[in-house]
Amino acid sequence: MQKLNVIYEDNHIIVVEKMVNIPSQGDKTGDVDMLSIIKDYLKEKYQKPGNVYLGLIHRLDRPVGGVMVFAKTSKAAARLSEQVREKAFQKEYLVVVNGKMKSQKGEWKDWLFKNERANMSKVVSEGTKNAKQASLEYEVLKYNEEINLSVVRVKLHTGRHHQIRVQFSSRGHSIYGDQKYGGRGHGKQIALWAYRLTIFHPITKEEMTFQVLPEINGTWKILEGIDL
Repeated sequence: MQKLNVIYEDNHIIVVEKMVNIPSQGDKTGDVDMLSIIKDYLKEKYQKPGNVYLGLIHRLDRPVGGVMVFAKTSKAAARLSEQVREKAFQKEYLVVVNGKMKSQKGEWKDWLFKNERANMSKVVSEGTKNAKQASLEYEVLKYNEEINLSVVRVKLHTGRHHQIRVQFSSRGHSIYGDQKYGGRGHGKQIALWAYRLTIFHPITKEEMTFQVLPEINGTWKILEGIDL
């Protein structure tokens, strides 16, 4: 069975660290995915015969690692999905981008269009057919002049396809290791990590925040000295 880092678990939800390069759910590649890994874990832990219920609430792109919450009951799934719709579900990311940002913090709003065939999105003008509005807040945590890279904390207001990757690359700050959107670091792992998630517990309504950091090696050595 695939190793699983469980950050929190109760009767209603399970919060885990998604490993990089593993899909959130099954796709056409047929590769092992997070949904299946967690179902296997629950089946073994609780010795459950037959199918195990597990609700997928949100996704992370395949190359991206970080914190994810899954629902263990349909009631929890419905309530968490409602939080996503009502934007009560807060997702924060760490990202290493090319260059020095002009502003230390700010908010970006764009219209994104997804090209299904190419599985890519791009910034388009407002009013473009099938375009969706995307917004995020960012704060620069550190700039390393020697390697010309910045560490940025990103808070998503919307969850559009490849949103962070597109919004940064469109402004000349592509993510390090992002081959798809012109990032430096060819062949490196994309430096995008879902590090913090805040939800309201679907049953107790308690606000809960979960955090997991990437291993401080490779590109992520740039995080050294940052208080997160």
